[in-house]
Amino acid sequence: MALAFPDQLYDAVFDGAQVTSKTPIRLYGGALLSISLIMWNALYTAEKVIIRWTLLTEACYFGVQFLVVTATLAETGLVSLGILLLLASRLLFVAISVYYYYQVGRKPKKV
Repeated sequence: MALAFPDQLYDAVFDGAQVTSKTPIRLYGGALLSISLIMWNALYTAEKVIIRWTLLTEACYFGVQFLVVTATLAETGLVSLGILLLLASRLLFVAISVYYYYQVGRKPKKV
């Protein structure tokens, strides 16, 4: 949606504020597409190292996205329910990714 319809995505998140430039929204869509392709290819591997690096990449991406959105909110002062849900979902995704990152790296218990 960010690649094809940046105006609608911006409107949904920022509650009707005017779009000043479509380029950052399209770059966001491109980054999401790239991360999704990495995640898709990681589904077909059995190596723990690749799975862990993929989870770490995802956690870093969502962490950076959380920081960028928070900094943008501090600069503009625009706060809406859509933005708060976006921030909450990013924190949840970081927590889930980090949890699985540590779980995949643990040594199996001997029975």
